[in-house]
Amino acid sequence: MSVANEVRGAALAAEPQARVAEKRPAWWEHRALFRYGFVALILIVWQIVGPQISPIFFTYPTKIAVAFYNLTLDGELPIRLLQSLEVMICGVAIAIAVGIPLGIAMARVRWLDWALDLPINALYATPLVALVPLLVLWFGIYLKAKIIVVFLFAIFPLLINTYQGVRECDRNMLEVARSFRSSEGQVWQDVLLPFATPYIIAGIRLAIGRGLIGMIIAEFYTAISGLGFMITKYANNFDMDKTFVPVIVLMTLGVSLTSLLKWYGRRIAPWSDANR
Repeated sequence: MSVANEVRGAALAAEPQARVAEKRPAWWEHRALFRYGFVALILIVWQIVGPQISPIFFTYPTKIAVAFYNLTLDGELPIRLLQSLEVMICGVAIAIAVGIPLGIAMARVRWLDWALDLPINALYATPLVALVPLLVLWFGIYLKAKIIVVFLFAIFPLLINTYQGVRECDRNMLEVARSFRSSEGQVWQDVLLPFATPYIIAGIRLAIGRGLIGMIIAEFYTAISGLGFMITKYANNFDMDKTFVPVIVLMTLGVSLTSLLKWYGRRIAPWSDANR
């Protein structure tokens, strides 16, 4: 009987492991395989097709890698990247400092929402590229004008997402907090901010993408510094391999920053449906 019991116990212990093994996806169903495999396929096709096209108009990954190495070795790429990052960080940081508090205030103060709703919607609907020449004319071609351009590109996703996150907070949760006689500060700490946090993080992710666009557009118009200057300089000389280097750097920078924010969002807001 003891042997039978031991066999039965081993079988019962093995059942959960068998169920876990059954639930494991096949090797071809993993997310990483599709994510990185498709990128590898694009690079392979690009490498095969690229040499068949005139180098005046196109290039291919191995030539871009050589150009990346040379531009890094002579110091041009690091210097231009730091110049662009200075503009990007300052503009997005100011947008965060202004957009999040303003979005919260508009969501909670009715008269402020009424006063600012039309101007903000009008500016958001305006193609900001059309304003860049005016901003360069008013503020010059140096750092201040570029930071203002990045700020204008980045603030609206932050403002709108923060506003929407606070406005869509569950009314039942607010009523429960008030029924327990929570102060306004406790309501913000326990209900409103936790509910709005995923919206705010999504707004920051959008702001980074739009800030990168604004940074490059500003550098195109000034054309004296940054990665935008490199793109303009080498494109005018039909030097395609060096032209693609800052483009690839910008793509990598955008993907890295948004991935970092997604990871951070999962850490600080695991209750969000998007992070489950």
